[in-house]
Amino acid sequence: MARGKKSYGFAFFLLFFAVVLGAGCGGGSQNKIINQDLDMQASDFECIKNWEYIAPYYLTNKLGADNLAETLKVANSPNGGTFPPGTIIQLLPMEAMVKRIKGWSPETNDWEFFALAITGTTTTIITRGKAETRNFAKMNCFDCHSKAAPQWDFVCGQNHGCDPFPANDQFIQGLQNTDTRCP
Repeated sequence: MARGKKSYGFAFFLLFFAVVLGAGCGGGSQNKIINQDLDMQASDFECIKNWEYIAPYYLTNKLGADNLAETLKVANSPNGGTFPPGTIIQLLPMEAMVKRIKGWSPETNDWEFFALAITGTTTTIITRGKAETRNFAKMNCFDCHSKAAPQWDFVCGQNHGCDPFPANDQFIQGLQNTDTRCP
């Protein structure tokens, strides 16, 4: 009887050791993408220069480090990819696109578009939504972004399939530098 207890104790020790060793050595899933929705509020929009710059836009992910790592991986991929929920992309301070949870809007590939107003350090959401949303210049966001080739996940860029942006890089950077939320 005593021998049986020792066997179970030793077996438990081995199992415990294997679990700890596996977790410590990266066993199991290495990618912990948080698959939840991100319902942005005006106060969630901040100085775009606090975010990562992947020319010509700024981006972040408010759902944690793993989601941000995946966002950066997709943004830097020469082959494109699908951005994870929580991704926020801003070319200009007064507009944004936010990746929502899968199924939120199949028509927009789950992107929500925003027109923003910035006064000092305060952001106000002027309009937000799906395919009907218009940016600060009253242009329909979906009309442009839907032209991106599928591998670019509705993100416009050079050679992504969207109509050319009617401004050069210097003009865009000038507008980015007008973000009064930045110190």
